[in-house]
Amino acid sequence: MSTQEALAARLRAIARATPWCMQALHAVAQLGLPHCCIGAGAVRNLVWDALHGYAQPSALSDVDVAYFDAHDVQARREVELRQRLETVLPGVPWEVCNQARVHLWFEDEFGYAVPPLLSLDDAIASWPEFATSVGIHLQPDGGIGIIAPHGLDDLFNMVVRRNPARISEDGYAQRLASKNYAARWPRVTIIA
Repeated sequence: MSTQEALAARLRAIARATPWCMQALHAVAQLGLPHCCIGAGAVRNLVWDALHGYAQPSALSDVDVAYFDAHDVQARREVELRQRLETVLPGVPWEVCNQARVHLWFEDEFGYAVPPLLSLDDAIASWPEFATSVGIHLQPDGGIGIIAPHGLDDLFNMVVRRNPARISEDGYAQRLASKNYAARWPRVTIIA
């Protein structure tokens, strides 16, 4: 078994052992979207909490649901999907984003334009840190699928490293200050 396969097995085991995660995965699966996952901070927090031995999960500012649908890039679709999730699993801070429409709003939000993303994998590969560039989803057979274009090393080594494909050094510094990773997870290594 390769290192990545071993890390993937650990991620699946952590997800399966975490009730909130499995409930969220089942809720997202009910949307019936073909290219969809829970990712970013929700997966990072899940793993880093487990690696730190925390019995209580970290409070989530949101549970990012990423999907890719180039045929419907209307913002209202994201709102509809979030409302469906809130009905299925209320009390979860759902954040739903069609990665096929990121280029339509990114410049207004972050101050610089990005090209259209080509797929869910392409989108996840562009997320701000490699440790958060991970998505998980339920497969039709009940297995847990993993999308990790940069691998799982940074996630399991608890390394925060800038993804230069998406975030500037200034933006990364601001993100580090706002996230304050070391306060919650003291074993995290931050590469500035």
